Amino acid sequence: MTPPETTTVWKHDGETMSVWPGRHYPLGATWSHESTNFAVYAPEAESVWVCVFDDDGAERRHLLTEHSLGVWHGALPGIAPGTLYGYRAHGPWKPDAGLRFNAAKLLLDPYAKAVAGDLIADDAIFGYVVGDPETRSDLDSAPFVPRSVVVHDDFQWGTDISPRRRWRDTVIYEMHVKGMTRLHDRVPEELRGTYAGLATPAVTDYLRDLGVTAVELLPVHQFFSEPALARRGLVNYWGYNSLGFFAPHNAYSHAGDRGQQVTEFKQMVKAFHEAGLEVILDVVYNHTAEAGPLGPTLSFRGLDDLGYYQRVVPPAPQPGQAPAPVTYWDVTGCGNTVDSTHTQSLRMILDSLRYWVNEMHVDGFRFDLMSAITRTNQVVDMGSHLLTAIGQDPVLRHVKLVAEPWDASMDGYRVGEFPPPWIEWNDQFRDTMRDFWRGRSDGVRTVATRLAGSSDLYADDGRSPYASVNFITAHDGFTLRDLVSYDDKHNEANGEDNRDGTDNNRSWNCGVEGETDDESIIAVRRRQAANLMATLCFSSGVPMLTAGDERGRTQRGNNNAYGQDNETSWIDWRPDDAWLDVYEITKTALRLRREHPALRQRHWFEGRPTIRGGIKDLVWVHPSGREMSTDDWNDDSCRTVGMFLNGAPLRSPGPRGEQVHDKSFMIWLNAGGSDVELVLPDNQWVHRGEVVLSTNAEVAPGTPVVAGGSLLLQAHSVLVLRQT
Repeated sequence: MTPPETTTVWKHDGETMSVWPGRHYPLGATWSHESTNFAVYAPEAESVWVCVFDDDGAERRHLLTEHSLGVWHGALPGIAPGTLYGYRAHGPWKPDAGLRFNAAKLLLDPYAKAVAGDLIADDAIFGYVVGDPETRSDLDSAPFVPRSVVVHDDFQWGTDISPRRRWRDTVIYEMHVKGMTRLHDRVPEELRGTYAGLATPAVTDYLRDLGVTAVELLPVHQFFSEPALARRGLVNYWGYNSLGFFAPHNAYSHAGDRGQQVTEFKQMVKAFHEAGLEVILDVVYNHTAEAGPLGPTLSFRGLDDLGYYQRVVPPAPQPGQAPAPVTYWDVTGCGNTVDSTHTQSLRMILDSLRYWVNEMHVDGFRFDLMSAITRTNQVVDMGSHLLTAIGQDPVLRHVKLVAEPWDASMDGYRVGEFPPPWIEWNDQFRDTMRDFWRGRSDGVRTVATRLAGSSDLYADDGRSPYASVNFITAHDGFTLRDLVSYDDKHNEANGEDNRDGTDNNRSWNCGVEGETDDESIIAVRRRQAANLMATLCFSSGVPMLTAGDERGRTQRGNNNAYGQDNETSWIDWRPDDAWLDVYEITKTALRLRREHPALRQRHWFEGRPTIRGGIKDLVWVHPSGREMSTDDWNDDSCRTVGMFLNGAPLRSPGPRGEQVHDKSFMIWLNAGGSDVELVLPDNQWVHRGEVVLSTNAEVAPGTPVVAGGSLLLQAHSVLVLRQT
C-alpha cells in the first residue's frame, strides 16, 4: 500500500487473483497457458503494481511482492494474450536527485512487445504539477496514455531466409512505412499506409525492378508525438521519438493493435525476403519520447530515471552551500540522452536488437545519432560498452550495422572513425556532390575522392570502400526534386515561422524559386536530378536512395517535414508528373552497377595495374584526352572530369580465387555551364565502346565511340561509356 505521504492512495484490497512470485527474467510480460509472468526493472522503487485493464477500460492493480536484482516480478494466472496492462511505481519524489516516482502515472512496460492506443496531450501525463515542477502531480494519467499488450505470437516463418547480401552488392532505399503506400493506387485501399501494404507485390516488384536490394524503414519502434507538436495540430510523422523499443508501431498495422501488429510486421519481413530484399530498421536508442526534465512521465522516467538518462553531475558544494541539482545531459537535441554505460540501459538496447533479429528476422540497423550512445563519461569513445558489446555479440556482429556518425553536439561529429564492422552515413559525399553539381566546388579534387570511395575517411583503419553509405538526400532535408528547384527552405507549414530546418541546403533552383512552367528550366532540373542519381549509383560505396526521389517527389520546399503526415510527405504515384526520365536513368544506372563488378569493387583503387604489364585500375582523364596532371587537380575552375575503370582484370578475386574480368568503363561528369568537346584517349584504355547511359540530349545511349574520337559533353550532364 502506498505510504500516507502520497495523497492518492492506491488500494489492492479488491484483487480477485493471487499474484504468484514468478521470475525476474525475462523482462516484460511472458505468457504461458498457466500464467503470465511480469518483470520490470525499477531498483529504487519502494513498491510496484502491475495494472490490468479489461475491454471496458476498468483497471485492476496487483502488487508485485518480489524484488530480485532490481527487478520487481510476479505471475498472474488467467491472463490472455491481447490483455492490456501497465505499471505504477511508488518511491521517492526527488527530481533533482533523479528520483521521480509517482504512482499516479501509468507506465508503459519498457519490454512490451506491442502497444495499444496513443498518447493524449493532457496535464495528467506529467509527473509534476504543470507550472510547479518541484511538486508531484496526483492526476491519474491512465486515461491519456497507451497500454502495453500481452503478446503470444506463434507466427510460422517456414523457409524464410535472409538474402544476406554483401555490402558491395547492396543498394539501400530509405522509406517511410506509411508514406510509401498511402497514395499508391495499386495497393488495396484498406492496406495503404500499413505493414501489409508494403508487403504487396505493387511495392516489392517495384523495388526489385528499380534495382534496390534493401529497404531502410524510418523508425518502426513504437513512438509518440511530442505534446507541444500535438498542440499545434501536427504529429511526429518521421517517428524519431521512440518509447517502445520492442514493439512495432501500432498505427502502421492494418490488423489491429492487440498484438496483431507483431504478426503483420513479420508477414511484411517475410514478403520482402521472398522478393530478395533485406530489411534494415532506423533505430533511435539515443533518446526517448519522455524528453527533458519537463517532459511527460510515460515509462523509463517513472521506473529508473537516474539509471536510464545521462546526467551532468555538479561539483561538490562549498561549505555552507546547498548542493546543485543533477540535471539532464542532452546531446540529441530532444531533451534527454540515454545512458548506454548503465547496465540496464545497455541491456535493454542489446535485448531489443537481438529481439528484432531473432524474432522479427530483420537484417540490420541504422543507428540514429550514434555518437550520443558511444560515450564514456560523456566523451565519444570508439571502445565504448555498446560498440564492444555489439562487436562481440554472436547475433549482432553479423547483421548490417550502419552508424549515423554524429549527434547534436560539436564533438559528436565522427565521420570515418567507427570501427569495423560498422559502416557510416557519409555526409561529406552528400555535400561534395551537391556543391559539384551546383557549380560551387573547388575543382574536382574532392569529387574524385568521393567517387572512388572516400579513402581519406575509411582506408586508414582497414575498412573497404563500402564503409561509406553514399547519399544525396535523406528523409531530413530537401527531396531530390526540391534540391534542384529551391534555393531556400519553405517550412511555414511547420508552424515555427520558417526557423526550423537547416539553411545549409547546398541547392540550386536553376533560375526560378519553386515550381515553374518554364520548359527550359524544367529540362535543366530534370537533367540535374538525373546527374545526381547517376553519380550516386556509380560511386564506390553503398548507394542509398530516398523513396520517391527517382520519380520527382516534392515537399514544396519544406526541408524539415517531420510533422507533415499528409500529401507533403507521401509519395505521389500518379504518372502525370512522375519525372519518369529520372526514374529510367536511375534504373539503368543500378542495372549497370548490378551487372558489372567493375562498378562495385570492394578493394581500394591503387592507380596502378592489377597485373604485370596491364592497365591501371583507375585513371582520371582530362577532357583533352590525357591523364589529369597536378596542375589540373589544382585548377579550382575545373568542372569536368573523366573516370576510367579498368575491368580486365579486377583487383578483387572471384569466390574461388580466380581472376575476374569485366568490361571497362569511362564515366564523364560535366558540372559546368558550358558544353565541352571531349577527346577520347587514343591509347590502350578503351579501343572501342558505346554510350550506355546519358543525361546528354546530344548523345543517345547506343552511340558507338572509338579511341581518339570526340564527343560533345553537354553542360550539366553525365556520359557513361562501356567497352565493347
